[in-house]
Amino acid sequence: MNERSHVELITVYEICRILGASLDITRTFRAALNVLTAHLELPRAMIVMPGEDGDVHLKVHSAVGLTHEQAARGQWQYGEGVIGRVYASGMPVTVPDVAQAPEFIDRTGAFGAHDPEHMLGFIVVPMKTDRAVVGVLAAQREVSGGARLSDDQRILTMAATLLAQAVALHGAVRDEHQRLQQEATRLQKALAREPRGRTLDNVIGESKPMQQVFVEVHQAAPSRATVLLRGESGTGKEAIARAIHYLSPRKDAPFIKVNCAALTESLLESELFGHEKGAFTGAAGERKGRFELANGGTLFLDEIGDISPAFQAKLLRVLQEREFERVGGSRAVKVDVRLICATNRDLERMVKRGEYRADLYYRINVVSIFLPPLRERRADIPPLVAHFLDRFNKENRRNLKITPEGMKVLTSCYWPGNVRELENCVERTATMVQGDLIRDFAFPCRQNRCLTQTLHFVDKADAVAAVEGPGHGHAQAGSHEPGPGPGGGHAFPSGPAVPFGAHGVDDDDADEDGGDTVTRIGPTQRLPTAPGARSASQEPPEGERERLIWAMEQCGWVQAKAARLLRVTPRQLGYALQKYRIEVRKF
Repeated sequence: MNERSHVELITVYEICRILGASLDITRTFRAALNVLTAHLELPRAMIVMPGEDGDVHLKVHSAVGLTHEQAARGQWQYGEGVIGRVYASGMPVTVPDVAQAPEFIDRTGAFGAHDPEHMLGFIVVPMKTDRAVVGVLAAQREVSGGARLSDDQRILTMAATLLAQAVALHGAVRDEHQRLQQEATRLQKALAREPRGRTLDNVIGESKPMQQVFVEVHQAAPSRATVLLRGESGTGKEAIARAIHYLSPRKDAPFIKVNCAALTESLLESELFGHEKGAFTGAAGERKGRFELANGGTLFLDEIGDISPAFQAKLLRVLQEREFERVGGSRAVKVDVRLICATNRDLERMVKRGEYRADLYYRINVVSIFLPPLRERRADIPPLVAHFLDRFNKENRRNLKITPEGMKVLTSCYWPGNVRELENCVERTATMVQGDLIRDFAFPCRQNRCLTQTLHFVDKADAVAAVEGPGHGHAQAGSHEPGPGPGGGHAFPSGPAVPFGAHGVDDDDADEDGGDTVTRIGPTQRLPTAPGARSASQEPPEGERERLIWAMEQCGWVQAKAARLLRVTPRQLGYALQKYRIEVRKF
């Protein structure tokens, strides 16, 4: 007994040493079988595992005592014979005499099922990991003298456990190797791809307006100048602020952000400047503010246009002196902070109305970067949709794609909520769509169920727009001019014609009369008219195009009023303006 135990210990040690020497299981498994058969005096042994590439058959992976032809014939179905049953159940099986066991199926022809001269036993044990059975280890012994098959089963079970762990490690290493190869291929393609202008991490923008933004970001980032990001809500001001920080010399220091509109004046003061112990009820200890936390780095103040006049004065002092006092304290705290502000408000109009301090405005408006709304950079919509769909597919384990017709719907939308609304629309549609294709009729607007329909004609007095032409580079009000689409924001949906007297607007002749000329109407861009403006009491002119321009001029270029004057809906008016290529500009 002591000698047998010693042999088993040496056998396990040798197998461990062999498996730990290499990750090539084809070579190490055969060496481990050689140790088993030599130390335990077993005539034959084999390792059976499932085939690769989804093959459902069990095949001989490694063998000792079998010829190549015999090993090649060794194939079993799942649950077939002793081999298949052990693999399916995960329980070991010992056959004392293979000649008397009808369940023993010798596919190889090497294990002597029809040998009348010798009594041959067969031991099969599963190779199990914590998750599954990965194969079986089988060996044969001639039953004679004091041979105990239970001892063989015990040592084979230990060996099978070691072999299974080697299989699991080999699979993990193989998967990681494939992932690294794919990542290396992706990076090589990215490096080899011809650059298409400047780029920013985590910001998608291939259109000319965004390329101009990227140029300004790269130019402003290395300096210490305060940057004011301007644009409508949802245009990605926080992403641009992060890009400025990580392109600056302060990239290794903290980037701290505060939404000024989300806090009351007292909370905002405590949040930015911190407080001393006992400064107010609940102040159990000293607390550093965001200015201190951002020391040496960048502080991003979002919605800077929404702070109260009283707090504007406190903030102005901090920006001038670069020092402040905590709430309830008297000691001045000096900080070195690069400030980035953002707003979607018309600060110039607010200063003119006395709602915003002019001196604070000059302090924060050092370098202004205007972020264009999504409707002014429609070339970015396809890559943005591809990015959102790719992220949705990874998070939800789906393989959704969008058809060209579906993409046309998205590129035609007005998008009052900009990138944030586009992301919401893509995620909502991808969640509810059936199948793997997002077609044009999958979007809610195609069934008059656009969730943001009412926003497409809202004129926000304090919205900021970056407009080209005269006055470019200054904040402008009223950026929500109606877009090319109807209430859902999409161009040319199905629906009845729009009546203007005896005439109508039909999609089929949408290019007629309009030509390639875009007529811009507005306070500073009006069509030549006879001396004296028409009054509302005058009869409207003949012709649909002239009637549209007349109605817009009579109503101060407000589409909702013009629609009521013509007794049509704003959506129908949007159709007509698009048909005749009339662009409304508000300055």
